[in-house]
Amino acid sequence: MSKRPDAIAVYGAGSWGTALALQLARNGLTVWLWGNDPEHIITLERDRSNAHYLPGIRFPDNLHCETDLSRMTGRAQHHLVVVPSDGFRDLLGHLEPYLTPDSALVWATKGLELDSGRLLHEVVEQVLPAIPHYGLVSGPTFAGEVARGLPTAMTVATTDHDLSRQMAAAFHGHNFRVYTSDDVTGVELGGVVKNVLAIAAGISDGLGFGANARAAIITRGLAEIMRLGLQLDARAETLMGLAGVGDLVLTCTDNQSRNRRLGLALGQGKSLEQARTDIGQAVEGIKSAAAVSKLAARVGVEMPICDIVRRILYQGLPPAQAVSELIARDPKAEFEIP
Repeated sequence: MSKRPDAIAVYGAGSWGTALALQLARNGLTVWLWGNDPEHIITLERDRSNAHYLPGIRFPDNLHCETDLSRMTGRAQHHLVVVPSDGFRDLLGHLEPYLTPDSALVWATKGLELDSGRLLHEVVEQVLPAIPHYGLVSGPTFAGEVARGLPTAMTVATTDHDLSRQMAAAFHGHNFRVYTSDDVTGVELGGVVKNVLAIAAGISDGLGFGANARAAIITRGLAEIMRLGLQLDARAETLMGLAGVGDLVLTCTDNQSRNRRLGLALGQGKSLEQARTDIGQAVEGIKSAAAVSKLAARVGVEMPICDIVRRILYQGLPPAQAVSELIARDPKAEFEIP
């Protein structure tokens, strides 16, 4: 498992899965794209584009669409999962009969398992114990910009150096730069927690609190990511890199972020249901807010910004009251001194 793969199977035909499939196809790989809605997949193959999520971007000839999961698994040795986190375990269960120890599994899903608060690599180890080669891709990336070929950098983190090199070679090129890591936990956490913090930043901006407050949320949010990450043996340099602070800044400051847009709507007085309807796509930070709080409580880490977002989303705490509670917390040293 040392050279770049010739083919890859991509599971998830939303905006992010399609964008990554486009990047891989442009790099010369044979790419197979599957989604759980056969009608949608048939439309993609017929139209040679994903007009719903990425209008105006044509599929290369080497990007193919597949409706049958059992056929899909035989198309490639490398498998890229890009489904929402609440469907992650179910998809792995469907893949399990078809994968072998020679299969390589990578995911671009950002989230935790909602019920258990498990990291996704823990779900992989539980559902697919016979698959030794796995990892994920993450970093400051918006699907539309990747699909349009705009300059992008991201991180691939795996349990296997050969797999890291393969996936880096698969994605690298055409304005797309890839860095490798073996810190799977750190890269996962950066991609999860930033979605919750982006909701917080959006709420603050929706309330009209300005740039000072946004900068404070990003900075203190990073401190929360660092506390949780170090408790779970992630490396500080990972959380200060592309998959950590890079992704955090991106999602907290640009309205291409669905999580930030959700927060903006809540801050402007819209209900959660109305905000979700207006966005019209999955907003991972909603599920992640509950799962992150559960994980933080389990390992004894204080994450007040993330927890206040959870209370806004799940307990109906008014956003203005939430901000007042955060500001009213007792003063403390910015950095803990051993």
